[in-house]
Amino acid sequence: MNDIVTITNLGVSFSTDAGAVKAVDGISLTVAPGEVLAIVGESGSGKTVTAKTLLGLLPETATTNGVVIVRSKDGSDQNDVLSVSKSRLRSLRGTDVSMVFQEPSTALNPVYTVGWQIAEGIMAHGKFSKAEARAKAIDILGRVGIPEPEVRVNYYPHQFSGGQKQRVVIAMALVLDPGLIVADEPTTALDVTVQAEILDLLRRCRDEFGTAIVLITHNMGVVADLADRVAVMYQGKLVEEADVQTLFSNPQADYTKRLLAAVPHVGQGIVFARARAEARTPEWEAQAPVVVADNLRIEYPGRFGRAGFTAVDGISFSIKPGEVLGLVGESGSGKTTTGRAIAGLTRVTGGSLQVLGHEMNGVKERQFKKVRGNIGFVFQDPASSFNPLLTIADCVAEPLVVHGRAANPAAARARVNELLEAVQLPRAYGDRYPHELSGGQRQRASLARALALEPALLIADEPTSALDVSVQARVLELFAELQREFGFAALFISHDLAVVDILADRIAVLYRGKLVEEGTGAEVLGAPQDLYTQRLLASLPVPDPAEQALRREGLRRLRAAG
Repeated sequence: MNDIVTITNLGVSFSTDAGAVKAVDGISLTVAPGEVLAIVGESGSGKTVTAKTLLGLLPETATTNGVVIVRSKDGSDQNDVLSVSKSRLRSLRGTDVSMVFQEPSTALNPVYTVGWQIAEGIMAHGKFSKAEARAKAIDILGRVGIPEPEVRVNYYPHQFSGGQKQRVVIAMALVLDPGLIVADEPTTALDVTVQAEILDLLRRCRDEFGTAIVLITHNMGVVADLADRVAVMYQGKLVEEADVQTLFSNPQADYTKRLLAAVPHVGQGIVFARARAEARTPEWEAQAPVVVADNLRIEYPGRFGRAGFTAVDGISFSIKPGEVLGLVGESGSGKTTTGRAIAGLTRVTGGSLQVLGHEMNGVKERQFKKVRGNIGFVFQDPASSFNPLLTIADCVAEPLVVHGRAANPAAARARVNELLEAVQLPRAYGDRYPHELSGGQRQRASLARALALEPALLIADEPTSALDVSVQARVLELFAELQREFGFAALFISHDLAVVDILADRIAVLYRGKLVEEGTGAEVLGAPQDLYTQRLLASLPVPDPAEQALRREGLRRLRAAG
């Protein structure tokens, strides 16, 4: 047997106050050298628990059974990570198996330079001088595509972009040349262009370093782009395993079929857009827009003698009542800054921005306060946008209390119950705390809070980026239903073009603060005119291995064209 990983009948359960909870139930898998195995499934299916088992990173409350053999890259040594000593386990990590964590910002220590953090791992596994460790750190940073590695080795994590931080984390995983990398959702928080670059880097890890990869993801497009073989998990069990071509062309398990059916595709929005267009009346066309931006500029002032930074550079657009405008672009393009300016959370520094009839350039807070009740905001991460000390009912009631619609949360409970039912949550969930809800349930509660005051305008900032595909599909359906029912206008900010295509009446593309293209989904996504839009579209992985290989080649040509 030459497999670098052999998992046999693995079971993992966790002790809780309510009794033992089985997270992984008797799964068996193998990974060959240089192979990419994708483990997919929705949240709670046991993907990450299985991945952490390979490095012995489970908490003390975990009970395991079965066998998990990890072999060294040259096949000379093998260890059962479930039974080896802690000292042996420490020596395995980094040399035989490494992990790329989901969120690089939390994986990197903010008070040390990235060079120091890479060198720390090198020196923990061998007798290297500081100069040798630093030289290795510079070399690996250059190999993962960090520009000027001899300079940036002295940078701190906050001085890198999201995609660059993920490259640094991958460099830390590669520096000791392990035989296996476990990548846990390595592209979830990244926009599609950076995601494509990280996938190319992981592909190079496999091809140039000969590294096997266990990829944990809920993005089926990423699976089609990178994986050789796919294992599908559901409620702790392995429900299907096949090579990537077979799984996408001929899935066997009902759950796999549902998972693939939930993946949004560019082009799905044509039917919805046609229905919305047919419902528009001449009276609607004559209505005044709720948002009008004219040559809008937003600049952040420089500090300590440095020049200011222009985040939004002279863009113009409008949103009519009941209309959904999708705002897309990569990180740093100005999407979130535009949304925050419309909500009155970021100061407008140039041009004009009218929101519900109020000019935002030079607006005073006391003047805009009465308008805030007509604006709802759905944040990207519902876990951090809720007060963990308040129940869900209290969180949803908070806008009603702040704007004087209710004396206290108890008085608003009837309205809160209506809102929870509107977003398809049982009213009993109002008595739970945010941590007691799943990611999809928290995002539904976030929608309920945003709709509490029946706003005329809703701003949704990446509301589905952290959700798995099946939960994302349900949240998108719910958003569309609520938009039809309540009739609010919406600015839907996202880097996922397929999601925007389904929901938006029109799509606006931002690049480095400028509006490079605007139109219907059929115009922008069906026949993009701007080279950046073409690259953005080509960067979006699709759940079809054959088509994705062609798109990857097309993206390479676009990059070559500049």
